[in-house]
Amino acid sequence: MLLLAIVLYALARFGSPVLAGWLSFALLAPGLAISPIAGALIDRAGAAWAITADMATSATCLVILAIADRMGWASGPALLGVCALFSLTSPLSAAGIRTLLPRLVPSAVLDRANALDTSIHGLTDVVGPALAGVLVGTVGAAPTFGFIAMIYAVAALCVGGTRRADHAAVHAAARSRGSLLAEALAGLIRVLRQPTLRGLAICYGLYQITWGVLIVAVPVLAARGFASGTRDVAAGALWAAAGVTGAAGALVAGQFRTQGRERRVMTLGMLVTALAVWPTAVAFGLPGVAVGLMVVAVVAGPIDVSLLTLRQRRTDPRELGRVLSVSMSLNLAGIPVGSALAGLLLQWSLSGTLAIAALASLVAAASVALVPGLD
Repeated sequence: MLLLAIVLYALARFGSPVLAGWLSFALLAPGLAISPIAGALIDRAGAAWAITADMATSATCLVILAIADRMGWASGPALLGVCALFSLTSPLSAAGIRTLLPRLVPSAVLDRANALDTSIHGLTDVVGPALAGVLVGTVGAAPTFGFIAMIYAVAALCVGGTRRADHAAVHAAARSRGSLLAEALAGLIRVLRQPTLRGLAICYGLYQITWGVLIVAVPVLAARGFASGTRDVAAGALWAAAGVTGAAGALVAGQFRTQGRERRVMTLGMLVTALAVWPTAVAFGLPGVAVGLMVVAVVAGPIDVSLLTLRQRRTDPRELGRVLSVSMSLNLAGIPVGSALAGLLLQWSLSGTLAIAALASLVAAASVALVPGLD
C-alpha cells in the first residue's frame, strides 16, 4: 500500500515524478545500507522481536506522515526524512520473516514453504495496491496513511505467536556472541565471500532495477491514461492484477519444485521479464503495460522461490539473521535505484525508461552464470 500511496501522493500534491522516484528511493535505500547491523540485532534478540520493533516504528512514521499532510507541513525534504526513518527499521522484518521460515519447516520442503510465503506476498500485492488506489482517490492521503499505520500496529500485535519459534536459535547464538558491530561486519564479509550469495546479490539486484522502474512508471502511466478521478484507482487495479498473477506463479513454482534447477528458472524468468517490459509494454500502449506487468509478475514467483531456496540452503542456521539481512538488502538494492532512475527518465522518454528497465533484466539473466549450483 505504502509504495503506491507515496507515489500517488507525490504526483497529486507536487505533480513531480522526480519527487515520487526519490520518495520511493528513501523508503528503501537507508534500510538497505544499515542491514548488516539489523541482521546482527536479529541474531541477538530474535526474529520475532525484530519484526515487532519494525512494525511499531513503521506505524509511528505513518502517523507522522498523516499529521504532516493534515497540518500542511508536508514538503519534499520533510517527506524524504520521514520515509528515510521508516526505511531504517525495515530490514528487521524483511530479514526476520525469512529467518523464521527455515526454523519452522524441514529442509526437504523449504521450496514449497517459500512458494507459499511468496504467494501470501502476492495476495498482499492484490489487496494492498487496490486499497491504496481507492483510498487515496476517495478520502485523500492523510486518512490513507492513517489506515496503513493501523495495519502496522495490528501486525505488531500478531507477531507474539511466533516468539517460541526462534527462541532456541537465539539462545544458541548467544553462546558465541561478540560485539554488535563485529557481528554485523562478519555477516557482510560472509555474504561477500560466499560465491552463491555474492552471485545472487549481483543478478537479483540488477533484476530488481526493473521492478524499481515499474513502481514509479505504472502510476505515471495511469495518470496520463485516465481522468483525475479514476487514475489512482486504475493504478491500484494494475498492481492488483499483477499481484494475482504473481501469487499464481509462486504456487506453480512450489508445485513443480525448483530444487536443482534454480539457476535455469531464474535465467528464463528474467529473459521473459525483459521482453514483457520492452517491447510488449511499449508497443501496445496502456493495455500493453497491463499485460506486460502481469507477465512480469507471473514469472517473478518462480524467480523469487528459486532465490529464496538457494540462499537459505547456503546459509549457516546460526547466522541466518545477519547473513539474510545483508543478502536481502544487496538483492533488493536495485529497487530504489530503479525508482530514482524512473523519476528522472520519465520526463525524457517513456519508451526509453522501459527500455532501460528491460536492459537491466537482460543483464541480470546473463549474470545468473555467476551463481554456482548446489553441491
